[in-house]
Amino acid sequence: MLMAKTTRIFGANSVKVKIQKQPGRWRKTTLAHFLRLPLYFLIALLCSLGSPVLAKVSGSINFSSQSQINNLTSLAVVADPGSLLEKGKFLYNSGNFAKAVEVLQQAVQAYKQQGESLKQAATLSNLSLAYQQLGLWSQAQQAITDSLNLLKGQDENQILAQSLDIQGRLQQKMGQAEAALATWQQTEEIYRRADNQSGVVRSLINQAQAWRTQGFYPRAVKTLDRVSQTLKSQTDSIEKTVSLRSLGDALLVVGDLEKSRLALEESLTIAQNLQSSADIAASLFSLGNNARKQKNNLLAIAYYQQTVAASPPPLIKVQAQLNHLSLLIEAQQWAEVQALLPLIESELAQLPPSRASIYAHVNFSQSLAKVKGGILQASSQHYYSGFSTKESAVLLARAIEQSRSLGDKRAEAYSLKSLGGLYEETGQLSYAQELTRQGLALAQSSNAPEITYTLEWQLGRLLRAKKDMNGAIAAYDAAVDTLQSLRRDLVVNKDVVNQDVQFNFRDSVEPIYRESVELLLKSQEGKPDQKILEKARQRIEALQLAELDDFFREACLQGKRVALDQMVDKDNPTAAILYPIILPDELQVIVKIPKQPLQSYTTQISHTEVEKLLVELRKNLVNPTATKVVQTQAHKVYNWLLQPIESKLQNSGVDTLVFVLDGSLRNLPMAALYDGKQYLVEKYAIALSVGLQLLDPKPLVKQQLRALTAGLTQPPPGFSKFAPLLAIKSEFDGITKAGVSTTSLLDGDFKKKNLEGEINAASFNIVHLATHGQFSSRLEDTFILDFDGQINVKDFDTLFRSQGKTIVELLVLSACQTATGDSRATLGLAGAAVRAGARSTIASLWQIDDESTAMFVSAFYRELKSGKITKAKAVHRAQLQLLQHPNYKAPSFWSAYVLIGNWL
Repeated sequence: MLMAKTTRIFGANSVKVKIQKQPGRWRKTTLAHFLRLPLYFLIALLCSLGSPVLAKVSGSINFSSQSQINNLTSLAVVADPGSLLEKGKFLYNSGNFAKAVEVLQQAVQAYKQQGESLKQAATLSNLSLAYQQLGLWSQAQQAITDSLNLLKGQDENQILAQSLDIQGRLQQKMGQAEAALATWQQTEEIYRRADNQSGVVRSLINQAQAWRTQGFYPRAVKTLDRVSQTLKSQTDSIEKTVSLRSLGDALLVVGDLEKSRLALEESLTIAQNLQSSADIAASLFSLGNNARKQKNNLLAIAYYQQTVAASPPPLIKVQAQLNHLSLLIEAQQWAEVQALLPLIESELAQLPPSRASIYAHVNFSQSLAKVKGGILQASSQHYYSGFSTKESAVLLARAIEQSRSLGDKRAEAYSLKSLGGLYEETGQLSYAQELTRQGLALAQSSNAPEITYTLEWQLGRLLRAKKDMNGAIAAYDAAVDTLQSLRRDLVVNKDVVNQDVQFNFRDSVEPIYRESVELLLKSQEGKPDQKILEKARQRIEALQLAELDDFFREACLQGKRVALDQMVDKDNPTAAILYPIILPDELQVIVKIPKQPLQSYTTQISHTEVEKLLVELRKNLVNPTATKVVQTQAHKVYNWLLQPIESKLQNSGVDTLVFVLDGSLRNLPMAALYDGKQYLVEKYAIALSVGLQLLDPKPLVKQQLRALTAGLTQPPPGFSKFAPLLAIKSEFDGITKAGVSTTSLLDGDFKKKNLEGEINAASFNIVHLATHGQFSSRLEDTFILDFDGQINVKDFDTLFRSQGKTIVELLVLSACQTATGDSRATLGLAGAAVRAGARSTIASLWQIDDESTAMFVSAFYRELKSGKITKAKAVHRAQLQLLQHPNYKAPSFWSAYVLIGNWL
């Protein structure tokens, strides 16, 4: 079968092509002259990718010499169906999917004429795979249906399992994850009865993917653990090294980097023992990708260099060199870059036509553009390797020619997008628009949403540049809609999203939302438009949800939710909602006051200025001696966010402010904003919301409070950078004295398994964790500590939920902090709140004195136990008690605490 091995992804950072309008002095041919070439000529020369990725499609045939390839190609004239099937497999593995379809169709007919139903069924399943690569879903469905119909009534055999395997792939690609899971569970049983351990492993890896797609991360991990156990019982073989490599790559996708590394290292060891150079290179390459994911670029480069030295197939050699090049460019090591460029150029010229070859050419052309700009910026001598815009164009011309010769519409759509991007960069907007529309038509007809949204985005930019505001808004709307359809696939389902694309959220997704919001708000022309304001804030929410999806590599916040507007208009009419939005040249705030239409106001200030002040304020807030500086800086932020609406808030009787914060504003406690006389906390209770809706909001004040408390007075071994928390016992005593029914796990009793067991065994509506933890923009660096070590945030759903249902109303993390120097660290805090599934989360943005923490905690629970106020007001009053204490007046003590989620 064609997909006997699990595909390995080749990743590369997104690089936006930059074309200098004025040429450097090292070439006689000017760019202006070059761009005056006829359009049809330029079309034959230029293309690029937004985020190129090469996919190595593995199969059952390996060709080590050109003569073998030529011999197989000559089989076109042979009518023998077996030869046709082999040729079809070769064409598929070469990335020539359109030709593979033609040959496999011939093989199907030949087997049919011979009455070979089993072989006909196997060939039909391969034909379905080729159709899937072309995005021809209906033809793929018909082929696999025909295959399975031929197998009806046959004994359960491995041909049936292989056909079902391919049906599962099609179901997964078409968004039918539950059906795919059931199909792959069926294939697993067939393979087990046939004692085909390799097939079992493949089925389990596929099942893990299906679980992830449905949002069942723990089940996915457990399934991958089963894969590990199955592989341990196998003897060393090529199948085992491939399976381990597939497991390592799958674990890399789900974010378990350490387990991924161990699996890949074992795969490498077996490949070395078997002296399989191709598998040695493949495992080294995957280890390089793992090291790169862990930000260990020096180790990644070492692995890529070893990959090249291992005599790999030409394609993987180029892949490793291109990844190596991108890391050198990131590090601005221009001398090493220039040494590597001609080597890659030489290797590329030898690659046979394939989709992977197309993306390699495009990847290299983009790197050249970045190299050119970097070297010119870094050098006053203008030295350059000799590569220029024209050389990039020649590379891209090869890519376009290959995509058309292969009949690969997806690759052609990429190429047209990139040619349009070139014209966009050089100001030739009409040509750019025409090419972008052509590419968009191809991408849509090829069922390639991961390409479509980039073309829609590009079209939106072009229409905006041409002052067609309505057309631009429509194009951005289409891009956002396409992204929404890709929401799950974008981060976890690597089979659905084109395997040749790796998304960089900051470069490829976030700008679309922000530019769209900016366009919407500017289209108001000074007159507030309710529909536009509503659309803008919904789009910002979509961005925040997309950020969380990217953080966890899976879709979050699924389930029934209640709109915040409904909450403030009906259930809590003394709360107002504020949506600050940071745009390139202004700070826009949208405000919802109960029973009033949306309002907005703008401060003209650059994104750079906003970021600079927010970073400085965040640093000063943790310093108890910097109160005066904090007040000055916090006053500026207050004027941006609240001063224009302050009188309306007071006249409306608002006493609670709910913020849906954007960007670096999320790193600041809104309680510390200063109006010149008072802190915001002295006037309002304050809460944060991840989005515009709350998950099934319920007030806690009407319930009997039952808390599970757990904490560490000393950090576990290996975490000596965290200080002891000696006041934890008094903190827990304060909770008990407040009248809350408590069960405690302290020090040696505070272990993950004990915590999970207590939560599942008893009915607690509060979980209070007094332990060190860290919030980061990296999933791997967001955790809390227990007695045994570290509990990662990705495990929170197994801790705080039962059978997928939320069982915790309030989660309190009293000694955690955001990662130092991480401008997006509160993404991890929001992730912890979402992952736990708690309706409300209270956490500290930085670690503070543990005695003041105990005082805050005691005051909070006393207020909450009174049963008369909301959680937001309980936090508010506890903060005021610290503010009024002579030792804790500084904002560094009382402002660190934030309430996220349901404030009732």
